[in-house]
Amino acid sequence: MKTWKRFTAPLVAATVVVSLAAVTQLFSSPGNEAPSGFDTPTLSNNPGSQSHGNGMVDDATFGAAQAVFEDSEGVDKGLGPLYNARSCTDCHQNPVTGGVSQVAEFRVGHLDGSGNFVSPTLLINDGQDSVPNRSLANDRAICAEAQERVPASENIRTFRMSLNVLGDGFVEAIDDSTLQNIASQQSALSKGRIHGEFIQVPVLEGGVMRGGRFGWKNQHASLLSFASDAYLNEQGITNRLNPVDTTQLCKTTTDPEDVDNDIDQFATFIRTTKVPPVDANLLATADAQAGQQIFNQIGCATCHVPSITTAPTGTVINGGTFTIPDSLGGKVIHPYGDFLLHDIGTGDGIVQNGPPDTMNKVRTTPLWGLRTRNRLMHDGQSPTREQAILRHKGEASAAKNSFAALNAQQKAQLVTFLNSL
Repeated sequence: MKTWKRFTAPLVAATVVVSLAAVTQLFSSPGNEAPSGFDTPTLSNNPGSQSHGNGMVDDATFGAAQAVFEDSEGVDKGLGPLYNARSCTDCHQNPVTGGVSQVAEFRVGHLDGSGNFVSPTLLINDGQDSVPNRSLANDRAICAEAQERVPASENIRTFRMSLNVLGDGFVEAIDDSTLQNIASQQSALSKGRIHGEFIQVPVLEGGVMRGGRFGWKNQHASLLSFASDAYLNEQGITNRLNPVDTTQLCKTTTDPEDVDNDIDQFATFIRTTKVPPVDANLLATADAQAGQQIFNQIGCATCHVPSITTAPTGTVINGGTFTIPDSLGGKVIHPYGDFLLHDIGTGDGIVQNGPPDTMNKVRTTPLWGLRTRNRLMHDGQSPTREQAILRHKGEASAAKNSFAALNAQQKAQLVTFLNSL
C-alpha cells in the first residue's frame, strides 16, 4: 500500500501544522482518556433498557435525565407560541439520543447603514404583533396568527444544522486558558494567517463571563445556559433563566413555564454522556492511517485540533455553580475541533453574543461523530466530505489548496480517515 511518505510539494508547505500537531498530540495516556460510545439508545424504543453514561451519576439518575431530554412537550406545558421542535431529541438523535440530526434552524437579519448586523423585529398576526430583536425565525407556531414570516428587508438568511451534544460535558470542562492557548499557538505558528477568536459570553446561571464554546457562534459557555436558551427559543418554553416568552399571542400558560426545572435535567444528561466513538475497525486500516497523516500534514489539524485535556477535577466554573467532577476532570478528548471562531469564507453574517467582527465567523466544526452526518458545514449545503473541504477559504485557504493538490488516492485516504470519526 502506498503511504503518506510519497507526498511531495503540497505537504511541504504545511510544516507549521506539524509543529501544532506536536503540541496537541492525538495519543495520550489511556488512563486519562474520556470514555466513548454511542450508549444512549432511545429509551422509548428500548423499554426497560439501561443507559450508561460517563460515570458522573448512577445509571438511574442518568436514565431519568435522558427520559426528560426525550420527552415531547405539548401546549399544556407551554410549547410555543413559536417553536421549532417538541422535544430535544427532535434535533439531537442520530444515531442515538444526543447525537446530531439533519434538522436546520433558520436565522435572518440585515445590516444597518454602517454595515453592522441587526437582529430584526419580525411581524406576526398580520402586523398587529411583533417579535423584536431576534435573529431566529421559528418554523412552527401553535396558532396561525403567530406564524413568523421573513420580510424582504431581512436579506441575511442562513440555515444552521443541529449539533451533536454527546460529550459536551467534557467540552464545558475545558479551561478558558486552554482555548486561549490554542488560539495563540495558531496565530504564532501561522504568522497570523490562522487566528481563532476566543470570545467571552454570559453564563446565565452564574452572572459571570466565560469563554464561549457551544453553538455555531460560541454563543454559550455553560450547558445550563445552552439548555435554557434552547428550551425558550427552540420549544418556546420559558424557564427561570429565560422567564419571558417571545410573544404572548395565543398563550394559555403562565411564565415561567418550566416549573419542573427540566433545564437542569437537560444539562445533567448532556454532562453525563460519553464522547462520540470512532469506528475502530476502519481507523485501523492502512488507508485510514495514511489519511490521518495527510489530515495533519496539509493543515486540517490546526483548527480541527486532535486532542484537548479538560481542567483538573475540583475546578470551579460557571460563576461557582458547577464543580468539575472526577468523571470530567483531567480527561483527554479527541474532538477534532478548537472551539474557536474562524473566518473560512462560509460565514453566515449573523452576530450572537459576540463582537461585530464575528459576523462572518463560525465555530470550527468538531469532527467527532462526523460519520453520522450526510449534510455538512454550518448550513448543511455540502453533501460530500470533498465538497465541504473545497468550500474552505479565508483562514483555511492553505489547507484547502493543499487538499486540492493531492492525487485521487490521497484524497480517498483522507476521506476514509474522516469516515472513521
